[in-house]
Amino acid sequence: MDNQSPFPNDKGKGDFYKLLAACFYRPRKKLFLEEHVFEHLTALSQEICPEAVSSIIQMGKAFSSCDEEELLVEYAGLFVGPYELKAPPYGSVYLEGERKVMGDSTLQVVNLYEEAGLVIDQSFKELPDHIAVELEFMYYLIHKEVEALERSEKDKATVLKETRNHFFNRLFSPWVPPFCEKMKESTNNPFYINLADCLSTFITNQSRC
Repeated sequence: MDNQSPFPNDKGKGDFYKLLAACFYRPRKKLFLEEHVFEHLTALSQEICPEAVSSIIQMGKAFSSCDEEELLVEYAGLFVGPYELKAPPYGSVYLEGERKVMGDSTLQVVNLYEEAGLVIDQSFKELPDHIAVELEFMYYLIHKEVEALERSEKDKATVLKETRNHFFNRLFSPWVPPFCEKMKESTNNPFYINLADCLSTFITNQSRC
């Protein structure tokens, strides 16, 4: 078998990153339930990361039982402020050891975005190394790699895979576990506790691949 061929679950892996990213934006209960976000995550997890299935099921139950106001308050307290963030969702806070944003690691992330042909919309108010943005970048790289392989553009696919591996190993996966631990230390909300468990389990699983 050609070792450049995508694994059958690569597209699903990309979709998993995309759905996880959505969970780290402002919660929109009606939309999530209408789109069956947690059902899709569960189905994908059964194929690519069975260890995370239990956390996803609990996420779905918690999301359904919490009212939207409760979710919004918890989201703001963890990730927005207005004062000190309980669980800063920015890579540089964890990678640079000084609890600062827009550090050297952030600039490296921005450079990778630009090299991949992406430009952050001026209307986007979050920092470039926000957890949701980096999850979406993983989705983008996987999607483009699979697309290139389907077109037999093997050189392009190789470059995308190298970019993905560099980003994941150097700028993304090292900060996810401490971020998830910070989330779990800072909330009693079962949705965000299980979201932290799901993300940490998935990234640990991918680190072993």
